[in-house]
Amino acid sequence: MPTIVSPSSAQTVLTTFETTPGTCQDLLDLLNAAYTEVISKQPGFIAAALHVNDAQTRIANYSQWQRREDYQAMLRSDEMRKRNRVINELCRSFEPVMYDVAAVF
Repeated sequence: MPTIVSPSSAQTVLTTFETTPGTCQDLLDLLNAAYTEVISKQPGFIAAALHVNDAQTRIANYSQWQRREDYQAMLRSDEMRKRNRVINELCRSFEPVMYDVAAVF
């Protein structure tokens, strides 16, 4: 389970996927499979959460990693490159952005 604290030594990554109501569930299934089968088993993985908006046009992903390099290594793996090509076909765009926790309320 993600834990949000400030200051944090963890690397936070927020990714927004733009999709359509017709492909949202398929994309969500692929993301769930990627986390279950690959991502959650990678070195440095701490936790993640997937969120879907009411219109099913966006999926937001919050993930935490021990280090920035751990996240980058996961993205560069052959398995995730292959999966991300398929994921990319189901969405208009997706962009992972790294953040530092600035405050918690």
